[in-house]
Amino acid sequence: MFKVIVSGGCGYIGSHTIVDLINNGFEVISVDSYVRSTATVMDNIEAVIGKKIKNYPVDLCDADSLRAVFSEHDDIKGIIHFAALKSVPESIKEPLLYYKNNIQGLCNILQLMTEFSVPNFIFSSSCSVYGNTKELPVLETTPMGIAECPYAATKQMGERIIEDYISANPDRKAVILRYFNPGGAHPSGLLGEMPGKGITNLIPVLMESVIGTRESLTVHGGDYPTRDGTCIRDYIHIMDLADAHTRSLNYLLQGKNENNCELFNLGIGEGVSVLEAIKATEKASGRKVPYVIGPRRAGDVVAIYADNFRAAERLNWKPQYSIDDIMESAWKWELYRTGAAK
Repeated sequence: MFKVIVSGGCGYIGSHTIVDLINNGFEVISVDSYVRSTATVMDNIEAVIGKKIKNYPVDLCDADSLRAVFSEHDDIKGIIHFAALKSVPESIKEPLLYYKNNIQGLCNILQLMTEFSVPNFIFSSSCSVYGNTKELPVLETTPMGIAECPYAATKQMGERIIEDYISANPDRKAVILRYFNPGGAHPSGLLGEMPGKGITNLIPVLMESVIGTRESLTVHGGDYPTRDGTCIRDYIHIMDLADAHTRSLNYLLQGKNENNCELFNLGIGEGVSVLEAIKATEKASGRKVPYVIGPRRAGDVVAIYADNFRAAERLNWKPQYSIDDIMESAWKWELYRTGAAK
């Protein structure tokens, strides 16, 4: 049973990845400060897997407290690093908050990786590093574009930091995962995305609009040069994404990597517009989505979706869920989360 640290383990992607890791025989140590998550997520994880997972409520920017977590555990085989602030609008309003939190936290955990001889590192990156690319579908060889917001800039910087770190430490290995737009929930409906104050991610906003806790959805821009005038994104089911992290860790543990630092796109390889996502939500819920077309939002790219051939070939990874599956599981979670399923 290999031991792995998951930073941001109470977050949306981190919590689902913990479930997948446990189901694949790993021992998980969660580190999450609860700045953008809640302790109750661990109860949801327990409801799914039937066992408790300990979380250390530590801020990654606090190097001493983080070191104390590492000190409690021997022979850590890997780190999966999710912990970061991720709101595009907030990053535009508070850029220094994002640069400090996302970059310092990463540097601290890499330093401790050296101190405690942890051999493997998986980094949660983003398709936002490609900027407003005109190359579709996006390949791993697609050049990074101009970052449309400070959040995207921290992911670009984070990747460079990891590449430089691995270059200087050839006994370490890393996988950088650039994923597109996570959505959906665990098939049980017992674990999903916890919407926080000021959420901007489309799928939880859609669910709130349908369930009635939000008056309506604002579609940010209806005049883009796309098939229906709204932005296009590649939505990937959260459990497909979690599976890719477990496969990436096993890929490094089994020594299958061709280089010490490798990069993979994670998406289903198809673009879905905002209006198409609305239709899929209406199909899953059997209800109409109240929405209005508003102005464009700063920081949004027009269209982006992935080519996932490299992940399929090297990680033996293939998405199992469609946009309809994403919305069906998200709706099931929304009913459970709000108590409407009772």
